[in-house]
Amino acid sequence: MKIPKTTKRYCPYCKKHTEHTITQAKRKTPGSAHPMSYGSKKRAKRRGKARGLGNLGRYSKKAVSKFKMTGAKTTKKTDLRYKCKECGKTHIQKKGFRAKRIEIK
Repeated sequence: MKIPKTTKRYCPYCKKHTEHTITQAKRKTPGSAHPMSYGSKKRAKRRGKARGLGNLGRYSKKAVSKFKMTGAKTTKKTDLRYKCKECGKTHIQKKGFRAKRIEIK
């Protein structure tokens, strides 16, 4: 997929539409983006605390042995960074789209 090098986009820092340059970054997995986060386990324990539910057997059940949809996907989602030409600040795209290869022209 071909993408232009520059585009006019809304800059959340300037609060107006300005010219942006596009660069592509490597897509990070949620685990690698926040490797120190232990929040979800703590939240799950806290959720059951006040209601007498415990963790609903979440940590005593065996792992699911077989999923219906298995195997790696053939494409990765894009991770585009937009740098504002006026203020020089970078912001990321709201939602990535799947593409095998992206060419910034």
